[in-house]
Amino acid sequence: MGNKQVIIKNGKVLEAHMGGMFTIVLEDESVVMAVLSGKLRKFRIRILPGDRVKVEFSPHDLTRGRISYRYAEKEENTQDES
Repeated sequence: MGNKQVIIKNGKVLEAHMGGMFTIVLEDESVVMAVLSGKLRKFRIRILPGDRVKVEFSPHDLTRGRISYRYAEKEENTQDES
């Protein structure tokens, strides 16, 4: 098929906007806008401010991306103290 060139970066959701748009702070401290990917919309994966996400960018525009994955939160102190 085609040669798909995608730049992948990790970041943290700063703010949620209408229509599935989010403001993301990347690990290199840059702030970008991103939309939900189709699979996240289809399966109704909720993205909230503070969530860590994986964002895909086109090499042509590095200011707008697509959220392709939401990292699971680390489970802390889940054992019952008996």
